[in-house]
Amino acid sequence: MPENFPEPASAASARPQPAPSSGKTSQVSRPRGEAPERAAVETPVFAQLASMLPALRLLIGLLIAALVIAGLFFGRELLVPLALALLLGFLLDPAVSRLKRWGLSRMASTLLVVAITLCALGGMGAYLGNQVSQLSSDLPTYQSTIRTKLRDLRKYISGPSVWDGARKTYDTVEKEITSPSSRAPAPRVQKVEIQPIELKPLAQFTAWLDKISEPVLMAGIVLLFVVLILLDRDDLRDRLVRLMGGNLHLATNALDEASERIGRYLRMQFIVNASYGVPMAVGLWFIGVPGAILWGVVAAIMRFVPYVGPMVSAVFPLALAFAVDPGWNMFLWTLCLILLLELISNNVVEPWLYGTSTGLSTLSIIVAATFWTALWGPVGLILSTPLTVCLLVLGRYLPALKFMEVLLGNAPVLDAPRRLYQRLLGGDVEEAIELCTDTVDTLLPAKPTPAQVSDGVTRLYDDVVMPALRVATSHHTGAATAEHRLRLAQGMELLLVELAEQYPAPAPADTGLAPRPRVHCVGARWEVDALAAAAMAHALALSGHAASHSVHALSARMQAPNDASWGEVELLCLSVFTPQPEAQVRQICRRLHRRWPGLRIVLALWNAPPALLAEGAAAQLGVQAITTSVRELRLRADALLAASPDAGPLAAPVGDNDAQRVAALHASGWLDTNHTEAIHDMVVHAANAFHVPFAQVSLVDADWVHTPGTLLTSTRDGAQGSGLERALSVCSYVVHEERELQVEDIARDPRFADNPLLQSAHLRFYAGVPLHDRHGMVLGSFCIMDTEPRNLAANEFALLHDMARQLQTTLSRSAEVPPPSDAGPAMPGAPADAPAPGPLLGPGTGPAMV
Repeated sequence: MPENFPEPASAASARPQPAPSSGKTSQVSRPRGEAPERAAVETPVFAQLASMLPALRLLIGLLIAALVIAGLFFGRELLVPLALALLLGFLLDPAVSRLKRWGLSRMASTLLVVAITLCALGGMGAYLGNQVSQLSSDLPTYQSTIRTKLRDLRKYISGPSVWDGARKTYDTVEKEITSPSSRAPAPRVQKVEIQPIELKPLAQFTAWLDKISEPVLMAGIVLLFVVLILLDRDDLRDRLVRLMGGNLHLATNALDEASERIGRYLRMQFIVNASYGVPMAVGLWFIGVPGAILWGVVAAIMRFVPYVGPMVSAVFPLALAFAVDPGWNMFLWTLCLILLLELISNNVVEPWLYGTSTGLSTLSIIVAATFWTALWGPVGLILSTPLTVCLLVLGRYLPALKFMEVLLGNAPVLDAPRRLYQRLLGGDVEEAIELCTDTVDTLLPAKPTPAQVSDGVTRLYDDVVMPALRVATSHHTGAATAEHRLRLAQGMELLLVELAEQYPAPAPADTGLAPRPRVHCVGARWEVDALAAAAMAHALALSGHAASHSVHALSARMQAPNDASWGEVELLCLSVFTPQPEAQVRQICRRLHRRWPGLRIVLALWNAPPALLAEGAAAQLGVQAITTSVRELRLRADALLAASPDAGPLAAPVGDNDAQRVAALHASGWLDTNHTEAIHDMVVHAANAFHVPFAQVSLVDADWVHTPGTLLTSTRDGAQGSGLERALSVCSYVVHEERELQVEDIARDPRFADNPLLQSAHLRFYAGVPLHDRHGMVLGSFCIMDTEPRNLAANEFALLHDMARQLQTTLSRSAEVPPPSDAGPAMPGAPADAPAPGPLLGPGTGPAMV
């Protein structure tokens, strides 16, 4: 390797190192009297036992699974009623809880709900029984119609057809093969008739009782279990939490998720079945099929049985339409109605209502239905989905059952970067391109603006492409072969070219001359560095920069680039994936500055060690800034290429319809001082929930940001007030972009790194979500802040959105209530150079920082 560039750490670590020698022969210490041969024999034995441990674990797991399946099969007499009772408990518990909140005791609520349910089922059964008896009395009148249709069908089938010639030829060949001479005479068959045994009345009653005793007994056991489950719900929940281990948080989350998923599935199933049964009954009534309401109810009930139920429920109205109408119109209209409802329900209603309510994949639902039907029969088919949801939740929260989530869930088992890396390794470039374009399309609205396209592509590079390249570098000298590395490089090149074509940069101004690049991106050494540089150049070009990139990385054989056009580059972006790039970067920067002294360099470290992210590390390496993401690179380029880079912190942007938004703020009543206490309570809850020192509600006015009830207080220039200038507010970005904003490290964001208010409060983290009025206008933000860098997960952002919606509801309802006669007017907007007037000062208020 040339001495101009240091050897990569991965290559150095892969090279075998000689064992250290002290000049003496090393000896293995062993107990006195133990023979060397015995120690040499024991070592392979232990190694062999250790290699057998995974197989033993697998064998034990299979044995346990076999025992569990055997227990489910042989214990079905008890487990089936218990499972049915749990399912009904999920359905009835919300009604019991609602009655209990209204003031009834748990016992009274349970008995009332069970009684209403039994009465409803009994009334429905009586009505359906009446319908069935009426239809059975009318069936003999349809016998002539059935005989006539069957006779017509027989004539149609036996009539001449296009296959008659082939059938006659086949019959002739068959007669020649089986001629009478080759067959023995057929023996005479004697007709045998079995006469049924006449049972006495007592024996008939006993036989009838044996037939109905089993379902009646099961219904009684299910009813008893339902009552006990509804009465002792809290105690059962505590016992389940105790059985799941001592981690109360994990057990509580598992039970809540299982209850929420199963409850939502059952509610959606009921709505889907009702949306199918009601149109079925109405359609059959218009067609003229007798018992239309009966068949609509049967269709709705039978759809609780997956796959088989809809087919069974369709047989009855079709058979009745066949028997009633002498012609074929009623039968064909009934068939068309059933097919139409099936298409609408399966392709529109169910995907819309179900969504991802269960979290199960389609294959796992079919396999689970087969498995539970084989174990428990038709009842197992009904219970298959809820039981499989419980297994999915257990696999999500119990490490020993993690494989259940992988086998049953519909969530991708590989994250997007690893899926992209795997597609490229397999040579599936088309799938890799589809994966990336689908990711961008999910981030964009129907008609995106150029700024939204730029943000979407940047997020793709940060969240998918760069992590995939990071995985590739970690496997470069390990599991990856030469063919893998070639596929990755060629596939990534095609992917980047396709992304550049699908999301082109805006055309430069028509000046008659081709603009020369102001920003140039180049890789430091490896091919992955150059691929990342191409992605960086595309993202910068989408954001409005005249950016270019070098196809190949800076070679170790080059003392400095020889291209004279590099002298016209105003900003050079250097891409580096090496985990320890200090010496390499210093050497490259010295050569570049020796050739072009005024060249400014931004270093993009994709495997940056923590030491290089500290303050002052950029100056030590000879670069202007160090970035770790494409988004941060865009912000750094904007700051470094600004017309006045030393003009101070960037002012917050203002939208085109800001005047309308400000008018909506003043008309909303949210600026009334009566809301201060409620806002203060909400920000305290947010600070405690997210374990941060500061939380705040910001109502963004024309030039001022009102912060009633804020937890972030300070003094600036000796002025006391409850807000800050809009130009210095981070919340103004939330209002302008009308979406959530997270700044993981304020010190590394060029928009806010030089903000004096943020620096005085030592803030390093910000996360805010917009606050909307009833008409969808963004009036402010609800945010949390911390003095240390951090990152919010998706579920934490969802919780912050929920708290913001709760606050919106509170403020909107309070604004509708007329204020007391002594209440002052709503707070007007304050000028940018003055603190907010006094009426907004309340508990916990002071001059806010964001």
